[in-house]
Amino acid sequence: MKAPAFLAFDLGAESGRALLGWLENRRLHIKELSRFPNGMVSILGHLYWNIFRLFEEMKRGMKLCSSEVRAHPESIAVDTWGVDFGLLSHDGTILGLPYAYRDSRTEGVMEEFFKRISRERIYQLTGVQFIQLNSLFQLFATKRDQPELLDFASDLLFIPDIFNYLLTGVKKTEFTFATTSQLYNPLRKEWEDELFEALGISRSIMQEITPPGTIMGNLDRTICRETGLNQIPISSVASHDTGSAVAAVPAQGEDWAYISSGTWSLMGVETREPIINSQTLDLNFTNEGGVEGTFRFLKNITGLWLLQECRKAWAEERNYDYEELAEAARSVSPFRSIIHPDWGGFLNPPDMPGAIRKFCQNTGQPVPDSPANYVRCILESLALKYRLVLDQLKRIYPHPIHRIHVIGGGAQNRLLCQFTANATGLPIIAGPAEATAVGNIMVQALSLGYIASQEDMREVIKESFELVRYEPEKTSEWESAYERFQNISEA
Repeated sequence: MKAPAFLAFDLGAESGRALLGWLENRRLHIKELSRFPNGMVSILGHLYWNIFRLFEEMKRGMKLCSSEVRAHPESIAVDTWGVDFGLLSHDGTILGLPYAYRDSRTEGVMEEFFKRISRERIYQLTGVQFIQLNSLFQLFATKRDQPELLDFASDLLFIPDIFNYLLTGVKKTEFTFATTSQLYNPLRKEWEDELFEALGISRSIMQEITPPGTIMGNLDRTICRETGLNQIPISSVASHDTGSAVAAVPAQGEDWAYISSGTWSLMGVETREPIINSQTLDLNFTNEGGVEGTFRFLKNITGLWLLQECRKAWAEERNYDYEELAEAARSVSPFRSIIHPDWGGFLNPPDMPGAIRKFCQNTGQPVPDSPANYVRCILESLALKYRLVLDQLKRIYPHPIHRIHVIGGGAQNRLLCQFTANATGLPIIAGPAEATAVGNIMVQALSLGYIASQEDMREVIKESFELVRYEPEKTSEWESAYERFQNISEA
């Protein structure tokens, strides 16, 4: 392969992918080398990530790259889901499997931590949305429950940092991931001492923060022998998966919003500086780093996790595929039941259909009685939640919003995209579906000088992938449903 090629590992909460991307005549081409499942591992009542199995899958992807595709990429990079971390001992040993963010140990931990430092002060320092799974609260839970583990720990590495460490032996943290942790001050541009004092943990366990596109080091010689690859550079890219996904939004100007749609829905706008004030605190918006010093001003929304967990629950009787479920949902009555996607009972219930039934019963609504009705309820409710967040964004963002770009796996859900256009009253531009991997690859190209800037990068992406446009329909019906959704949300 003569065109410059780049190997991306995109690790999500449900699955991981190894993709090879190459640039030819200012067009990006991608080839999926492997796809593998991911999921939380339950051990003695707690949830963990099996990072060592994922690392073996990554090495398998490298072998496929060198032996079957016969490509020797210019660089390799990893992006992952957010907030989770592992600890290393003084000799570099990883101290056990990292906890998964849906583990129950963080229940009630925010309120406990607010006794040490107020919610308002934390937001003033970090500008990060309050969710119990944030790194700050996970670290507090570790200090409370396993203080002896921190006594042994020399270094804290976030999930992509761990994989970069396993690939190179280098310990650093990339900017976009640091900003999601609620341990970083985006105004001072460093780890926040006041929070570590409140935690009772030394800030020395944290790593140097590097910008997206930094070369972390070269691939370890042992892995080179095992995979057949050369000692090629390992790039940090935007290692938080949403950072890579937003970098791939094929948009220009400032009059657009995005929804990175997957297990989570991340909805927001791109800004040059963080937006931190009493209004953004009240509305619980977050400021996360992006490429070229930008910030992703957004809100985390429970996304297709609701549908994924329902599908898993139904698998014992029938193994539905997502397109089949969406088609079934088209045929049933609209707005029969509406849920609030971010209700706490949906975080990690043992039975998602049961949790939805409980929500509907608690709010005096009909209980869904078929998979089609469950799916219709979920997709309509997500679209209505997007409308709510859009209204909030319009109150804060100083520019008009004329369209919404939907990227990630949810861009392939045609029914959800149409519902989102209907609910928001704005055109939806859907694609690319593999936005996270595309952003990963393109930031690698940017860091090595094959692309001139983020603007140039987005232009190449726009010309490389088919985008689908959805126009709003039946907006008066959706306005009525939105009023109902607001009442249910407030209740």
